[in-house]
Amino acid sequence: MFDHIGLGVTNLAESKAFFLKALQPLGVDVAMEGPYGVGMGKNKKPSLWLSEVSQAQPQPAALHLAFTAETRKQVDEFYAAAIAAGGQDNGAPGLRPHYHENYYGAFVIGPDGHNVEAVCHKPEA
Repeated sequence: MFDHIGLGVTNLAESKAFFLKALQPLGVDVAMEGPYGVGMGKNKKPSLWLSEVSQAQPQPAALHLAFTAETRKQVDEFYAAAIAAGGQDNGAPGLRPHYHENYYGAFVIGPDGHNVEAVCHKPEA
């Protein structure tokens, strides 16, 4: 639904490393990079922008970011990669039937407190 989203982060290098590692199982890579920040996405199209907030700005507000996974295996791989990248567990991979019967997601807290999720809405193959 969205074209792209931007996040203010306190440490651009740390957040870039975290998101690259966590989202690699979903096929996300750096699409653009410059003094304005880092754009990540698929097929060289930036969908997630990271930019460093200045010392004068307050800590960025925590957001919930949910990324589409094509398979439940990708959700599992996202979770493992995000934890390995330093993310904190906020919900291991599994079904969330209170959302709907095929909602399979995993949640981690990233470097700036953002709740990052990968979700597959398809039934198990």
